[in-house]
Amino acid sequence: MTFCVGIQVQEGVVALADTRIVRGSEQLNKNKLAPLDHSNDGIFTMTSGLRSVRDKTLTYLNEELQNMAYPYDRLYKLVNGFSGHLRRVKSEDGPSLAASNYNFNLHAIIGGCMSGDHYPKLYYVYPEGNWIESAADSPYFMIGRTTYGKPILDRLLKFETPLRVAVGLALLAFDATRTSVTDVDCPIDIAIIPSKTRRMNFQRYSHDDVVSATNWWNQTLSNSLQAMPMNWCDNLFDENDAQSASNPTLNNGF
Repeated sequence: MTFCVGIQVQEGVVALADTRIVRGSEQLNKNKLAPLDHSNDGIFTMTSGLRSVRDKTLTYLNEELQNMAYPYDRLYKLVNGFSGHLRRVKSEDGPSLAASNYNFNLHAIIGGCMSGDHYPKLYYVYPEGNWIESAADSPYFMIGRTTYGKPILDRLLKFETPLRVAVGLALLAFDATRTSVTDVDCPIDIAIIPSKTRRMNFQRYSHDDVVSATNWWNQTLSNSLQAMPMNWCDNLFDENDAQSASNPTLNNGF
């Protein structure tokens, strides 16, 4: 499986993806966050689904980008190009995949800032090739293992969240997922595109690189649990104590 999250806040865009691929008893590391080289713009893609569909779609897209007489100037135009190649792959490989009982499946997050964009943008592409753009009231997209990381982002992420804090929230969403499943793990790839510079910074982090942050989060949660107000349920325990004292069978465990 996979875990990818893209976040857009006022100060820029964050992308985080794990690198683990599980094939039977084998565990491999493959990049799921891929920078795109186009007119010196900061652009990335993240995908979840069939790797063969991803590789073929990106091959077609990269070939188009290399042979263009005039580069794309808006990110949505590049997203349209990606979507067109995704539909092309579906028409070429969809029938044979279906004949082998495979569903044509590729979800993508594309982010970046091109010459005609006023600020970094973030898009979600569905397997059918249609797409949506992130907004102030929906500042993130997540693909792959989405269940475990959503509560953290839904509670704490706002469009006004500072970019550095958004990186931390992306890590915590990943850590919540990694803790609960076996097919998502380090190393992780992280990219940011600050609105001020419009340039993409990309780094890979190992478990040792982030363990101090994840251990701090675990300890903080544990400390918060100990300090959690519990007077709201005092009557629950008082009632049980009263029933236990008046009913000998409860004291005997029957």
